[in-house]
Amino acid sequence: MFSNYLIGLREGLEAALIVAILIAYMVRSGNQWGVRRIWTGVAAAVVVSIAVGAVLVVVDESLSERAAEAFAGIMSLIAVGLITWMIFWMAARARFIKDHLHGELDKALASGSVAIAFVAFVAVAREGVETALFLWAGARATDGAASAFLGALLGLATAVVIGVLVYKGAVRLNVGRLFLWTGAALVIVAGGVLRYAVHEFQELGWLPGEDNVAFDVSGTFAPDGVVATLVRGLVNIRPVMTWLEVVVWLAYVVPTLILFFWVARRRPGR
Repeated sequence: MFSNYLIGLREGLEAALIVAILIAYMVRSGNQWGVRRIWTGVAAAVVVSIAVGAVLVVVDESLSERAAEAFAGIMSLIAVGLITWMIFWMAARARFIKDHLHGELDKALASGSVAIAFVAFVAVAREGVETALFLWAGARATDGAASAFLGALLGLATAVVIGVLVYKGAVRLNVGRLFLWTGAALVIVAGGVLRYAVHEFQELGWLPGEDNVAFDVSGTFAPDGVVATLVRGLVNIRPVMTWLEVVVWLAYVVPTLILFFWVARRRPGR
């Protein structure tokens, strides 16, 4: 649940801050009429994101067990790729995002109301589609659709509240620091989703080593117990893991975290 809360918070906060930037610019530039167009684009992006999530669920449930495992593994790989790209993109460009959005709105104002709605749609839909895919993969990896959905909703609700408070000037938020640590946490979550993809491919026979167990603590912690459930919900690590799962998890998480902190802390121009 926590991992999905984190995903909802991070992605929702990015979307909320983008919407706040767009609306504030329209108001300050004397184009209040465009605020409604922005909300139209945001609404369309939300609908598309929900539709993507629904399609994933429907397709998954309509497949045979073996096909569903293959689908889940492949989509998990795509989810890890997208979330990794998003984390690094935001780490490298977060400081320039406001100027970029202002420039896009200036172009849209010269083109008309539809263009304004499109700017908001593209900016929010990117976050929404990534969120839908990653949440679905995370829920599949932890076998907890209900808790994943609840965690995501709580994360999104928190993001909306923070976005409103920031827009109204009620709180001052160090966005860079927040994105730094939530981004680092998401790398670990993504590592768990990648581990799940390896697990599925091993069960299918696409990858070797299904019987080469690295550790098995199921005798110490019951697979459905509180500790195992908590760890699985936090980082998608299970009581029993193969050597290939462990190696892939470490090979992704360790270098990705090092590179992420380097990119995030790099000064402009360096």
